[in-house]
Amino acid sequence: MIQLDELRIEVEGLTAQLEELGQAMGISALEKEQAELEEQAAQEGFWNDMANSQKVLQRTKQVKDKIAKYQKLCSRQEDALVLIEMAQEDGSEELAEEAKAEADGLKEQLDEMKLSTLLTGEYDNSNAILTFHAGAGGTEAQDWAEMLYRMYTRWTERRGFKYKVLNYLDGDEAGMKSASILVEGENAYGYLQSEGGVHRLVRVSPFDASGRRQTSFASLEVMPEIDDSIEIDIRPEDLEVSTFRSGGAGGQNVNKVSSAVRIVHIPSGIVVSSQQERSQLQNKANCMKMLKAKLIKIKEQEHLDKIEDIKGVQKEIGWGSQIRSYVFMPYTLAKDHRTGFENGNINAVMDGDIDGFINAYLKAKSLGELGD
Repeated sequence: MIQLDELRIEVEGLTAQLEELGQAMGISALEKEQAELEEQAAQEGFWNDMANSQKVLQRTKQVKDKIAKYQKLCSRQEDALVLIEMAQEDGSEELAEEAKAEADGLKEQLDEMKLSTLLTGEYDNSNAILTFHAGAGGTEAQDWAEMLYRMYTRWTERRGFKYKVLNYLDGDEAGMKSASILVEGENAYGYLQSEGGVHRLVRVSPFDASGRRQTSFASLEVMPEIDDSIEIDIRPEDLEVSTFRSGGAGGQNVNKVSSAVRIVHIPSGIVVSSQQERSQLQNKANCMKMLKAKLIKIKEQEHLDKIEDIKGVQKEIGWGSQIRSYVFMPYTLAKDHRTGFENGNINAVMDGDIDGFINAYLKAKSLGELGD
């Protein structure tokens, strides 16, 4: 029998943590900002400046959503206490189990929202652009790149986020050579920034008739989607733009017209491409969005003063540079080499259950436990 008295004390004890969370989220300041934004929207002539009005409405929605999320969590604590009280009065084992499940869900959601307060970087609240590249190794590596692609798109769906395919290049026999997607959701970049790097796979290859164990590599780049309001000086003469016919997954006009676009940023050697949109103009816009994101990310990482200071540096997708290993044989384990976090349920991980890795990284980062 579940000890309901102990469960009630445990849930009541979360009050202090909820208050601390409210302070960390700046709920009082957000409520004040919401009132100011709504007052601004009610002023005469507000709609005369459409660009500004859209920004105000977008910010209002963000603020309201944060406040509502916190208030819902507080209400969930009250609901859990009511459920515990009902279970105590009723004496039902089924109701007691329900109360325990609600209390566990409350604690899990509280922990998740605590982690979200660690996302204070300039672009943490932005959408994220993910770019996948297969390492050396032909079909085996290309199949692994596609498995990673599926893992992150499943994670996106589990979080209630949305994703949009920007580019997808099929593998020669299976899998894919490269792909880019835009992940849309609150703090998408803040959560996913930890996932950038080389990912290593160990398994018995389904493409090897001898059934030998193989090691494969694929890399993931993670960049914030850059708002149009952020201006970046990219000189036209530094760009090499080419068009080609779309191919691979998606596109209503695949192989009919040269609507796909590839842009090379000559000074840095960065290459971006987009083929999923119907028009060449849309694909070029996607390319410029990805290029801006890459340039800003590199500028920040290398502590450079100007975009012009960026020099192309390519890291090898292979041994010694992996951030995580996924082992299917001779045992099953996914292990992050930066935090030490492990999950032995490899099938769940490949199905998008990677929050444990992300949370471990955020905690280690906040405590200064990560190396350079």
